[in-house]
Amino acid sequence: MAEPAASPYSTESVAFRSALDVIRGVEPRVADAITQELADQREMLKLIASENYASPAVLLAMGNWFSDKYAEGTVGRRFYAGCRNVDTVEALAAEHARGVFGAAHAYAQPHSGIDANLVAFWAVLSQRVESPALAKAGVRQVNDLSEEDWARLRADFGNQRMLGMSLDAGGHLTHGFRPNISGKMFEQRSYGTDPATGLLDYDALRATAREFRPMILVAGYSAYPRLVNFRIMREIADEVGATLMVDMAHFAGLVAGKVLTGDFDPVPHANIVTTTTHKSLRGPRGGLVLCDEELAEHVDRGCPMVLGGPLPHVMAAKAVALAEAARPEFGGYAQAIVDNSRALAEGLLKRGTRLVTGGTDNHLVLIDVSGYGLTGRQAEAALLESGIVTNRNAIPQDPNGAWYTSGIRIGTPALTTRGLGPAEMDEIAGLIDTVLSGTTAAPAPKGGLSKAHHVLDAAVADQVAQRAADLLAGFPLYPGIDLS
Repeated sequence: MAEPAASPYSTESVAFRSALDVIRGVEPRVADAITQELADQREMLKLIASENYASPAVLLAMGNWFSDKYAEGTVGRRFYAGCRNVDTVEALAAEHARGVFGAAHAYAQPHSGIDANLVAFWAVLSQRVESPALAKAGVRQVNDLSEEDWARLRADFGNQRMLGMSLDAGGHLTHGFRPNISGKMFEQRSYGTDPATGLLDYDALRATAREFRPMILVAGYSAYPRLVNFRIMREIADEVGATLMVDMAHFAGLVAGKVLTGDFDPVPHANIVTTTTHKSLRGPRGGLVLCDEELAEHVDRGCPMVLGGPLPHVMAAKAVALAEAARPEFGGYAQAIVDNSRALAEGLLKRGTRLVTGGTDNHLVLIDVSGYGLTGRQAEAALLESGIVTNRNAIPQDPNGAWYTSGIRIGTPALTTRGLGPAEMDEIAGLIDTVLSGTTAAPAPKGGLSKAHHVLDAAVADQVAQRAADLLAGFPLYPGIDLS
């Protein structure tokens, strides 16, 4: 019998082409959108600090029969039968997470960053509010409480305080702000940065913590371009009797890659740490919780406490991504993220661009676009027209608020994955400056200037977009995948 002809495509190409053929047989428009997304990502400079490119192994781990499984509970303690293989992948994800981050305990079930934060918040409430109430009442679980004791416990849950970084200083909506459920759970107060330097003011934070006495002190950020000293944060938390929670969603890859160590590694200092598994960690979209042994039993009740059924296919992808992060080469990748971020910042500064805090120590750079006479929304749109994908972001004391903003946040994890280095970052800084310098605010219908609309010469946009595409051609995305 003759051997089948060898495929002209790589193993990766065959896998993805076959998957798309199956999808196309049911809904071709979805297959076309998937294919177009890859084409778009190959041609545009992805500078969104919270995005990356997962490996083919991670992507493929999400598309399988694990998607069909219900698996409420934890490893070895499920509410459904037939979960032995789910137990395997969840245990592997937790094992790799403990190893990569040096954590005592890891919980791989959260579906997202906000879910991870909710698990953390309620784990702390369970430990510090619920458990003492059960002990006082002499019962083992909440169903055994009297109606009176249950009403008192519910009131106590809603009468706790949280202290987190303000949004304009770089904090995140899930750290106790009113539009998010965390702000509806806790009485919240914010700490900020020094108005003159933009840097975190630990003395002011300590004073606020002493006055406010929060149950949870949240550290971590989504738009702060410097490092946080978690040893000092733990000292402040201990002084006021707070639980220190760190949300490292943005910089988890720098922790995994051992770029952030000592005082700047949150895991040895925090009681509980949350993260997403994409961003700089380069895994699937999902969440993860790390904690000390005292909180482990409370964290493991995330489902059904606040989570729906676990997503075993995503946990499988988390296990793959964390196995990748455990490899020695991941440390080089993490260092390259920071090197590229600094090169990008230096390239912007030498062209006269205003940067919040005057530079960066991590994976992101925050541009104050008011120096170009623009709002963040105008700058974001002009850059997108020019083949550069970013997102607008508030800056400290932002006069334009959280919608229009005065800032643009850019980051280097994705382009570092593609192999770009400091020389390319300097050129990208020049492209950004060219676009922003050539953009003006559009006239508003009733006079003045619009905060939303802009004017950019099409020739400039086309020229920059073409240069961006030419630059990226030397650093192909998923070179082993040919979908043509």
